[in-house]
Amino acid sequence: MTLHNETDARGWLEGLPEWDALTAERLACLVALLRAENARQNLVSAASLEAVWLRHIADSAQLLRHVSRETCSPWLDMGTGAGFPGLVIAALRPDCEVIMVESRARRIEWLDRARQELGLNRARIEGTRLELVPSRPVRVISARAFAPLARLLDLSARFSTADTIWLLPKGRSAPQELRELTRWQHMFHVEQSLTDPEAGIIVGSLIGPASAGTKGNRL
Repeated sequence: MTLHNETDARGWLEGLPEWDALTAERLACLVALLRAENARQNLVSAASLEAVWLRHIADSAQLLRHVSRETCSPWLDMGTGAGFPGLVIAALRPDCEVIMVESRARRIEWLDRARQELGLNRARIEGTRLELVPSRPVRVISARAFAPLARLLDLSARFSTADTIWLLPKGRSAPQELRELTRWQHMFHVEQSLTDPEAGIIVGSLIGPASAGTKGNRL
């Protein structure tokens, strides 16, 4: 299944179990806030706003296909930037604790303002570099265009347990990055993105550092 345009994206979103009138209102508000803020700072490319429901809202929401409502909290979104997927996840599942990590001051201000405007009381911002965020176990780890896979694991494996689900949109590089991952034992695989037939999402769990004499690939 591939979503091709705004109509497809809106139709798919409206079919989600999380969708109701309040969710629709929150996401419409997020889109309006994003458009207004993008005129002040370059949160996303201007061209992507022409297909905002496809490129940013549905693209973020598709990660929920891999996580049940019972296993989504706490959710750590690293390098949140403009709020994708973090703000979208929090808007769709406001009962889920969503922790968004972002170090750039203007982005932090935007994220906190958007969080308050949307009434996302269980979402919060860690306004610092990921290296300075205190370690804690989380149930979901996501990152959209944050860092190459090996570097990302080096920075964030300390938040992961055997039960943690990793959801890493990687675009066209997903298969290659996964093939080149050698220092970790994992149960990762690539799922095709709903919003781009050439893009992939790395999904799965992390076992730990590879032991001596092993390549550390999928077990």
